[in-house]
Amino acid sequence: MVTMKEIAKRTGVSISTVSLVMNHRDAGRVKPAIAAHVREVAEELGYQVNPMASSLRTNRTRTIGFISEEVATTPYAGGMILGAQSAASQLGYLLITVSTDGGMDEGEEIDALNRYGADGFLYAKMSNRVTGLPDRLKHSPVVLVDATDADGTIPSIEPDEYRIGYDATKRLVDAGCERIAYVGCSEPMIAQEGRLAGYRAALEEAGRKIDDRLIISVLNNGPALEAVSDLFDWERPDGFFCFNDARAWYVYECAARRGLTIGRDVSVVGVDNHRVFAETFSPQLTTVALPHFEMGYWAAAKVISMIEQRPLDDLQWPETTAPMPPLDAEIPAKVHCTLIEKESVRKA
Repeated sequence: MVTMKEIAKRTGVSISTVSLVMNHRDAGRVKPAIAAHVREVAEELGYQVNPMASSLRTNRTRTIGFISEEVATTPYAGGMILGAQSAASQLGYLLITVSTDGGMDEGEEIDALNRYGADGFLYAKMSNRVTGLPDRLKHSPVVLVDATDADGTIPSIEPDEYRIGYDATKRLVDAGCERIAYVGCSEPMIAQEGRLAGYRAALEEAGRKIDDRLIISVLNNGPALEAVSDLFDWERPDGFFCFNDARAWYVYECAARRGLTIGRDVSVVGVDNHRVFAETFSPQLTTVALPHFEMGYWAAAKVISMIEQRPLDDLQWPETTAPMPPLDAEIPAKVHCTLIEKESVRKA
């Protein structure tokens, strides 16, 4: 096993300098060029941090608890866990995931993570909602994922819902659609408010008058199909921005019943990039991808920066579908989501 002593001998610096660099405590203490050389030699020699020894020295276990509700059991949101695990591993931390679905007691799961000595926590929700932080977490480094606290004081990361609505609607405007409908969600949600506001802003920017008859809010059920069907018959939209890919199915179904072709007679943009919908629809659905991996990665990096009280300037950010905000972004940090071009929007 390669030791710090060997790295020090190879680089000509002291063991204490090597220790500072390997434990990410070199900022302001070691010249950047020397620190970079130490890391380069350590990688060349195959040096690996001994987590047990590091824990004894720093009183840290280098573990992060990921507490989720629905996330761990939702297939297309698994990228959130993957992103968090990727950042944690890159920075020398272990991610422990627990789910509070299926009757699991959230308090008991948090207590278990505390017994393992978790240094910090990620508290994740689905569908971007306002949430309260459990009392058991209030004295630990915590980052909210796909959620915001009511006071806006806890670091958090979420999709930029306004830009989702704006970008999706502008894509339909640019395609030449004249009557653009919004098939929204009837539940009170941050995502619904933001996407509807973005839809309105894109239309106003294009000089279009907002027609509330083209805006409906539905759930995923039979009445939703009926509401979209009525929208087709009464208002005859030629473009649809849908709150999510699941609601886009109603548009595809209603268009087929009327002999209309998606991507030619009617253009559709969804949200989620849900593989079951976005890839199996024919023609394939143009959609805005939600940044699950990006939110997980950013949140893990953020909580580690809080644990170690440093800006992580040496972190090599991965290439991602959507650009991630800086770690010092305002609360809540927002990810500008990427529109994935497929076949459901006609060419202008």
